[in-house]
Amino acid sequence: MESNSTSDIVILSGNSHPELADLIADRLGVRKGGCSVYHKTNRETMVEIADSIRGKNIYIVQTGTKDVNNNIMELLIMAYACKTSSARSIVGVIPYLPYSKQCKMRKRGCIVTKLLAQMMCKSGLTHIITMDLHQKEIQGFYDCPVDNLRASPFLLQYIQESIPDYRNSVIVARNPGSAKKATSYAERLRLGIAVIHGEQKEAESDEVDGRYSPPCIPSVDRSRTMDVSVGVPVHPAKEKPPINVVGDVGGRIAIMVSFVAAAEVLKECGAYKIYVLATHGLLSSDAPRLIEDSPIDEVVVTNTVPHELQKMQCNKIKTIDISVLLSEAIRRIHNKESMSYLFKNVTLED
Repeated sequence: MESNSTSDIVILSGNSHPELADLIADRLGVRKGGCSVYHKTNRETMVEIADSIRGKNIYIVQTGTKDVNNNIMELLIMAYACKTSSARSIVGVIPYLPYSKQCKMRKRGCIVTKLLAQMMCKSGLTHIITMDLHQKEIQGFYDCPVDNLRASPFLLQYIQESIPDYRNSVIVARNPGSAKKATSYAERLRLGIAVIHGEQKEAESDEVDGRYSPPCIPSVDRSRTMDVSVGVPVHPAKEKPPINVVGDVGGRIAIMVSFVAAAEVLKECGAYKIYVLATHGLLSSDAPRLIEDSPIDEVVVTNTVPHELQKMQCNKIKTIDISVLLSEAIRRIHNKESMSYLFKNVTLED
């Protein structure tokens, strides 16, 4: 039975993660709205909303998966269909924001995250709920409010309740840049940290760019007042050292707060159990086999993206349900309540 406070909430779902939408609707005590999202033979996306949504508050649950471009088009067309159907508000519930890693200018590319933000706002979205953005500054690309929720309380709870003898653990940062995040976890769990130093070299294809070519050194006219023996100095290339561990993991449980290919190194350094924790856990097609054959004991991810197929292929993969956080965020936004409680005492992450 729907309460008066949720009677005008409509939960719509794309094809990316209908199971998560079902969980959110169940927790809110509302029925999912009738919405058909399908593809024509020429792969065009079609959206048909079955019920009247005039004056209703719409929450579209659509996350980023491997079929990322279809996920985006489904979201944009659903939002625009709601806008043209006179919905009161249209909130995008996007646990994993697609293209969020392309938030910086690289070589002669572009900042795709900003382009996507403009497309979402133009389509009719009036609010965004997401989780653990790659960079929190991404919120500035949007012309509508963005609530960046945190999964860290769920991961911390899992460590405390599901890892035996977790007090004999050490939090491992995947690189010096993520040491701040690892330190935040370690302080809340009263544990020590270790840092992975050195990574695999970048692919040679990353260097195929005109800006890596040596500068032209012009001939210097000595008759002019100029004391320069060479032209523009060549920028020295980075040489990353072999992967090694800074910190003591011998005889300890190693808990990595991001997925990295460093399990072998941690095992060689004496870690007797290895747990990998990640919020979204976008796994490649061969990841289940690689995880199964690795010294990793468990890979713990949230259900912000679907993992059912990978879990059937590898019993080391565990998921944490975060639908309670998303449903609470929806309830608070709908009732115009403060969101501060959801951000209180959470792990600070870059």
